[in-house]
This record gives sequence, C-alpha cells and structure tokens, in this order.
Amino acid sequence: MSTAGQYHGGELAAQALAGLSGPAQSSRRAIRGEVPDRAQEFLADQTMLVIGAADAADRVWATLLSGPPGFLRVPDDRTLDISARPAADDPLAAALASPARIGALAIEPATRRRMRLNGRAEPTATGLRVAVDQVYANCPKYIQRRDPLPRTAPAPDTSGPRTSTELTPGQQRLITSADTFFVATRSADGDADASHRGGNPGFVRVLDPTRLRWPDYSGNAMMMTLGNLHQEPAAGLLVPDWETGAALQITGTATVDWDADAAAAEFPGAQRVVDFRVIEVVHRPNALPTRWTAAEASRFNPPAGSPAEPVPAV
Repeated sequence: MSTAGQYHGGELAAQALAGLSGPAQSSRRAIRGEVPDRAQEFLADQTMLVIGAADAADRVWATLLSGPPGFLRVPDDRTLDISARPAADDPLAAALASPARIGALAIEPATRRRMRLNGRAEPTATGLRVAVDQVYANCPKYIQRRDPLPRTAPAPDTSGPRTSTELTPGQQRLITSADTFFVATRSADGDADASHRGGNPGFVRVLDPTRLRWPDYSGNAMMMTLGNLHQEPAAGLLVPDWETGAALQITGTATVDWDADAAAAEFPGAQRVVDFRVIEVVHRPNALPTRWTAAEASRFNPPAGSPAEPVPAV
C-alpha cells in the first residue's frame, strides 16, 4: 500500500525501470496524508470528480461524479465528503454502494489544475465519505484548456447506456480524436488510483476493436499508474466527449513496453508505450455535467505522429 510520503513495491520497480528512482524520491515529499487548506478551497469550487475503483468481478473502471460547486466538502483534513453517487446504470454503482477503495481526481480544465486523492470510501445518505490516505497535486502538463458552456443546450441524449465487448467504428473515432482520457488502476493490495492522460488528437491509437495503444510522456516521476500496472494489469478508461457530454467507460488490461527508443520512434516525445486490451465497453450519453468549449492545446503536448488506421469490426 502507498501512503503519504511512501511508494509501494510496484511504483519503486517502475521508477527503476524508467531510470527515475532519484527524481521520484524528491517527488514523494509532495504526497500528503491530509488535505491542506489550499486544496480544500480548490475542491469546494469543483463540479466534477473522476473516480476509479474495482467492481465485484475485480474489473477496474473509471467513472465521473458531478454536482454544483460545494458537492465536494472537506469536514476535516483527513476526510472528503462527496454529495453524489454513480447512477444506477453506471458500472461502479454496485461497488460504491458498499465500502470500497477508490482513487479520485479533481480536475478543472479552465485553469489546468488537478488534484488526486486516494482512500477508502463508504456510502452515506447523500453520497460517499472518503477516509483519505494520499493527497497530492499534479503539474498542469498535458491538460487541454477548455471552459464550460451554459447548460441550456443541446438537448440531452435519452437513449441510455450501450454495452459491448468491443469498440464500434464511432467509438473508435471518438478515441482517435480525443485529447484527454482518464485511467484507473489499482495495486496488488487493492489500493486504487485515478489519473489523467492528455495529448494532441491521435495520441491514442486504435489497433483493432479490442486493442488500444498510447504513449507515456515524462511527468512527475512518481509512476503511480505504471507502478500499479507493474503489479496488477486491470485498468479502466474514461474517454469524455466534451462536445456532447457522452463518455466511454472501458475496462480491460494494460501492459507497459519500457523500450524508450521504440516508444519515441512510434510516438514523438514518448518515454514508454502502454498497450490496452478491451474487455467491456459502456457508452453513457450524459456522463459529463455540462458541455465544454473546444480545447486550447497544452504547449507541452508532443506531436501525435502518424496514427495507425483502425481495423473495422467484423
């Protein structure tokens, strides 16, 4: 288990494989066991929170909770109250109706700010109460700036979630045009984490209807996502459609190719490559709390390179 100021064995192994053991020891001082005052103020302003957790079948999913400013509240510096729970048709609805270990990511695209909180959640009458184990901010690298639009239009999609075991051509197009997705992982001990990945459109490749690939760019050296994958390949993705408010929730398994030269040859600026195999896809039409403007790309985004052609479903 990773706690404040500590790394678990998978993270230490991933840091060593990446040649980042030294920088990671410097970065670990940013991992706290309580929510500082400035972070409490940030959380109070947020309208969405990404959650990562495992379901009863040990599949890992990422989902999005939302509410008006104030739906995230810190009653004391070791506790986060969330006035929201997943909808009944969300893949994590049953898991979060009972105590669960979760990873959480609060992100504000308009200011490119983000914060991660990991801990143990219990359901309450109004949502979830999280006993916090880890709190830390991440730099704004690779976050695309966008602003929320008024909630008046367009009309919501009432078709309901669609579930499949592979990606449709339309879902493939959403992924290959995406500049942002969120990834949930967990350690061998079951501690969960939720993180952000961003880049220019095309940075996520669809190899076929059940396989994705994306680059891993330089970051804070903590290797929390890849450290979890070093121990446990289960992972969940959340791919938002900022224009329509829909999102793809995908559960599967991920492996890391640590060959830096091969990664850079395929993806300019990449340090490593992650391959993901799809197990199940849930397309939810109204997952985001609002629609958003077009993106202002981060200046740190490397070029996406030449994307491979998706293989159509047959």
